[in-house]
Amino acid sequence: MFLPATQKEMAALGWDALDMILITGDSYVDSPYIGVAVIGKVLVDAGYRVGIIAQPDISSDKDICRLGEPELFWGVSAGCMDSMVANYTATLKRRKSDNLTAGGKNTKRPDRAVIAYTNLIRQYFKKTKSIVIGGIEASLRRISHYDYNSNSVRRSVLFDAKADILVYGMGEKAILEIAEHLKDSKPIHDIRNIRGICYIAKEKPAGHIELPSHAEVAKNKTAFKNMFLQFYKNADPMSAKGLCQLQDTRYLIQTPPQFPLTTDELDHIHELGFEQDVHPAHRKDGVVNALDTIRFSINTHRGCFGECHFCAITIHQGRIISNRSEASILKEAASFTKHAEFKGIIRDAGGPTANMYGMECEHIKKQGACPDKNCLFPEPCRKLPISHKRQIRLLQQLRQLPGVKKIFIGSGIRHDLILCDKKYGQKYLRELISHHISGQLKIAPEHTEDHVLALMGKPKANAFAKFVSLFDQTTKNLGNKQFLTCYFIAAYPGCTMKDMQNLKQFIRKVLRFTPEQIQVFTPTPSTMATLMYYTEKDTFTGKHIFVEKDSAKKEKQKKILKGNRSFRKK
Repeated sequence: MFLPATQKEMAALGWDALDMILITGDSYVDSPYIGVAVIGKVLVDAGYRVGIIAQPDISSDKDICRLGEPELFWGVSAGCMDSMVANYTATLKRRKSDNLTAGGKNTKRPDRAVIAYTNLIRQYFKKTKSIVIGGIEASLRRISHYDYNSNSVRRSVLFDAKADILVYGMGEKAILEIAEHLKDSKPIHDIRNIRGICYIAKEKPAGHIELPSHAEVAKNKTAFKNMFLQFYKNADPMSAKGLCQLQDTRYLIQTPPQFPLTTDELDHIHELGFEQDVHPAHRKDGVVNALDTIRFSINTHRGCFGECHFCAITIHQGRIISNRSEASILKEAASFTKHAEFKGIIRDAGGPTANMYGMECEHIKKQGACPDKNCLFPEPCRKLPISHKRQIRLLQQLRQLPGVKKIFIGSGIRHDLILCDKKYGQKYLRELISHHISGQLKIAPEHTEDHVLALMGKPKANAFAKFVSLFDQTTKNLGNKQFLTCYFIAAYPGCTMKDMQNLKQFIRKVLRFTPEQIQVFTPTPSTMATLMYYTEKDTFTGKHIFVEKDSAKKEKQKKILKGNRSFRKK
């Protein structure tokens, strides 16, 4: 079922009131890819009455008041993206389109949506029930953070939103604990044992690591760097300590991260009866373009141990891979065949990185990530169990399902993992080329200058060149006309015009075509790359690095790669 969005839908369920009302900056799509839908279904599954208000008008009470006031709490999310990233390009131009808004026009999500929505609630519901904020925007802005749009260090969004609790990371466990806590009428401030949350306190708790204060990090880049590194170091649920940071006269308190979901827990969430559709209330406004991508796609796992420095997954989902069982994945795929809109095509079977399914490091699961080295950079760890065997088996099983014609891998893959898997890597690549791509395979080398790649936490350019050679040879042997779709970043910290010229020459030599997937680097809260952008220093050596901050010159870096586009002949 859909979560009720109107009084009429509440009445149809026999509900005269709601325990929780969830607010989101996106149109309401009932899919396991949509965080607010997952949280809502998890709460309903636990016996709570949950309603949803999608993209409320912040200029009136017509939307925010339509479901009444919740019995337990309001849940507020900006949606699947940080609202400032959703609303502005890398050069700070207003985005005109929005794939998660019905009709495709970017007119319904306010800037700093978490703050806007909590203000809206308090405007029309004085002394209301608790407000819990979550989702990617709240998660990545939970401590003092560099804000690209204002070019300043902002304090925790929990303080600016004046909310009661902030849930960070993948919040299913935390939200259930909060709901139980409030259901039992325990005081809101008595929540110190719930993992994966932030709250406000007048005093710092014993045993927590104290970060440099907001006032200090807002004016001192060295203090900001020290704060961020402590924060980053304590993002692993197996080893993290609680954190605290003085924001004004009060402290932000962050409890250690929640432990990742087990396979059984993750399977259960994906079997909660998602409609795989847009709520009927949105249909009059037009199509939600994102639905085409996610409706018949499958999340096989969560987490990523890649730790690319421009990616927020380490801070939000974490480095531990949580796998679904093959049986659950196959069950979901089989359910697609009963959907009226299904044409036999599964758009994706993957995760943050598609080919990490089944790769579980026992050390990370038991003791947390190694404090002195990354899993894949500068070279893959010898103790990492790199094997594509389980994913090959899964894809083969999916292909055998009646009613399924094709399964694509729409998620990106790590080409260095394929090269390192001496036993199954080439077999996996053959499987992809033969059965699971539609003309093009997505990879993200991001750059080809090794000093820039080092700042990105990405493998060296020679790994990319080796993979291109392997891909070409494999496609030739199989007799398939397949190509690579390569993603690159311009104006990344440390990248100069000369570096982009060198990248262009490398691409001409190795790829022999001009890629179209080129983006200008966008500083987003709580990533290592944003730390380097703000401080203009290599985080690991402390040396000054060039950082392009002029929008016109950023675009010029991007345009260096543009030219005559001609695919290489096979």
